[in-house]
This record gives sequence, structure tokens and C-alpha cells, in this order.
Amino acid sequence: MPSKTLFRTTAGLFALAAATVFTWWAWLGRDTTMTLDPATGDYSGPYTTAQVAGAVLTLAALLVTAVLLRVPALPAAAVMTVAFTAAWTAQAAGQDESGLFAVGATLLLAGMTAGTTVVALITAGLRRHRRPAL
Repeated sequence: MPSKTLFRTTAGLFALAAATVFTWWAWLGRDTTMTLDPATGDYSGPYTTAQVAGAVLTLAALLVTAVLLRVPALPAAAVMTVAFTAAWTAQAAGQDESGLFAVGATLLLAGMTAGTTVVALITAGLRRHRRPAL
């Protein structure tokens, strides 16, 4: 791989990792409040459905953009998965006394791996088959 391509790939992956961690922080990282349901007495949270959906859509947009900008698809998917899972796990581990954060981290890792891989491969496939501009 020529040095220019290697630099561009490395820079793209670092930028994607930083944008991924920022996305986690912006949508989920600042919210640590549990909500009490007065009818049942059960706690839920800290995230709402809208927060998670916003994070997922933002992550998908970041990944599609990165792959369209020629960041290799599978490394991009892997970097995004590791960065988001690490950020989420670091916060969850610090707040969870039960140890169940490990289950959440495992499920998040599995879901992110599947989701980012599919999005990255579809985007790379579409990029290869896109017709050149006239």
C-alpha cells in the first residue's frame, strides 16, 4: 500500500473512531439518569428509544460517509464497533455494581459487529457499482 494511501486510511480510521466516541457521548454518554415509573415502582433507563435511534442513525451515517470516502469497509466497521463498545463499557462499568454491564457490553459488541459489517459491506458494494459521473 503506497504511503499516501496508508496515511489516508489511517487518518480516516482515527477520524471515524473519534466521531464514533463523540456520537456515543452526544447521544448517550451524558445521560445517567434512571426513570422511576410511579405505577409499577420499576426503574428504567437511562436511555430513551429516541436517544438510541439517534445514535444508531448517526453511526450509520458516519460509517456510510467513511466508506464512500474510501476508508476500507471492514476496518471501518471494526474501528467503529470497538470505539463505541469501549466508550459505552467504560461508563457502564463505573456505574454498575452488579457486574451485569458485561452482559450489555457483550450484546452491544455482537450487535455492533453485525450492524456495522452489513452497512459497511452494502455501502462498499454500492460504491463499486455506482455509475461514473458523465
